[in-house]
Amino acid sequence: MATPPKDPSPTIKQQRAEKRAAQLEAFKKKEAAAKRNRLLGIIGAITALVLIAGTVTTVLVLGAQPPTPQEVDDELVSGDYRDRLQVFSDVEAGHVNTPVDYDQTPPIGGPHNPAWLNCGVYDVEQQNENAVHSLEHGAVWITYDPAETTDDEIAALVALAPTTYTIVSPYPGIGEAMAISAWGAQLRFTDVADPAVEDFLTEYWRSPSSPEPNAPCTGAIDGPGKVS
Repeated sequence: MATPPKDPSPTIKQQRAEKRAAQLEAFKKKEAAAKRNRLLGIIGAITALVLIAGTVTTVLVLGAQPPTPQEVDDELVSGDYRDRLQVFSDVEAGHVNTPVDYDQTPPIGGPHNPAWLNCGVYDVEQQNENAVHSLEHGAVWITYDPAETTDDEIAALVALAPTTYTIVSPYPGIGEAMAISAWGAQLRFTDVADPAVEDFLTEYWRSPSSPEPNAPCTGAIDGPGKVS
């Protein structure tokens, strides 16, 4: 009796095993691809964070650099008061809520913030736009570069300043020559005892030539670092 030939087709059990093996292999490949993508994503994120951190650090370092001090103009810090006095005509006045690019440093007038800076002594740099509004009211603004001015000189400036309608504050970058400013006028000096400073105060403190003489210099904005 002849033996019947074997059926070459896989059994149901074999088919199921092969199917499971194929599914397992496909899963392994998919998981491996997902791991690669996650790894690439992590590497990309880390690289981006490093680049961002480097950029932020660069910005912070550059931003922390003090401004280059202005050079001293000898003609403005020595000689007679009248020859050294800088007077600016047709200074624009008006209220704005945006930063202003002033022509003079420190500014002597121009568009300014609606809120004035309360007069007084400050040990922190103040916002130009608020201080200029105070000048509009007849105040004078005494400024110095903290990198170029000694503690004794600062104390002498404070002692020199009238107790009202005067702002005393640091102004980084103006250099060795300090400045006393009023609306439309400025005097530069390197010696606190320079008699020209007193001449300027006599002429411009609460000057009637300011746009709003004797308008308040209190009751508005106390800037940061107010000492008195």
